Amino acid sequence: MADPYATLGVARGASEADIKKAYRKLAKELHPDRNRDNPKAAERFGQVTGAYDLLTDKDKRARFDRGEIDGDGNPAAPFGFGTGGRGQPGAGGFRAEGFDMGGGGAGGPDMSDIFEGLFGGGRARGGNAGGGFASGFGRRPPPAKGGNVAYSLRVPFTDAATLAPQRVTLASGSTIDLKLPAGVETGTQMRLAGKGDAGPGGNGDAIVTIEIQPHRFFTRDGDDVRVDLPITLKEAVEGGKVKCPTVENPVMVGVPAGATSGKTLRLKGKGFHRKNGERGDQLVTLIVDVPADDAALRAFVADWNGGGNPRAAMGV
Repeated sequence: MADPYATLGVARGASEADIKKAYRKLAKELHPDRNRDNPKAAERFGQVTGAYDLLTDKDKRARFDRGEIDGDGNPAAPFGFGTGGRGQPGAGGFRAEGFDMGGGGAGGPDMSDIFEGLFGGGRARGGNAGGGFASGFGRRPPPAKGGNVAYSLRVPFTDAATLAPQRVTLASGSTIDLKLPAGVETGTQMRLAGKGDAGPGGNGDAIVTIEIQPHRFFTRDGDDVRVDLPITLKEAVEGGKVKCPTVENPVMVGVPAGATSGKTLRLKGKGFHRKNGERGDQLVTLIVDVPADDAALRAFVADWNGGGNPRAAMGV
């Protein structure tokens, strides 16, 4: 029943971006894969995930801020009953913050009608003449659902870019094919309803946190994918078509004659999927590969002036 704001270390007025930033930092530190010998870290990871889930659900956050639910999402007991509230027992009834709620004290207001309207219970049944609370007051909360179960899913870079389905093995041993959402990134969470622990009020949920694995030559730049593409000196001088890898299949790209290292080509729609349905691009940076020991090339440049001074614009 911890305060989710305190769990994430943010202020009550924190923006959604601040909450997301705090969660990512803590999730990275407490991730079970990085704390295999520290069960407390795994427990803390679950608490942080639960706090994040509550605070990123606008309805639940508003209800928590109003005191309607506790940090676990369960209904809060009214007026502090059972939760360490400030009410104190008074003579013949219950006294809270200056109100005499029953007990028939001299001159004290009869609050039973008010509570009858609030809680729909009426006066105490069975001839209770004390004018106390209705027997229906403080109805029992619904049976609690089972706990949520946290999972970590490592997704290959190219699968994340192409939204390839991922198979997840649950603690029960069953498997489920997971469809990655557009805009997926490391830290993205997916909720599988009813796939958590069993409980008297139904099963909890499975919370799957995505971790996109690095690639050996692709890198991510927002929704774009970057790659350095080596080309030969001949290809750079003469230009032409060369094969280039993408996150899906290799494609042929046109190298302009006289290309230099650092020139970037753009392949439209070959990046990551955006939430709006569009897709980023692949940015291909050409790298001219000069052989270390080529006799013919050495003989050629021996009588060549080298094409001038490419550093002249730098004043050297």
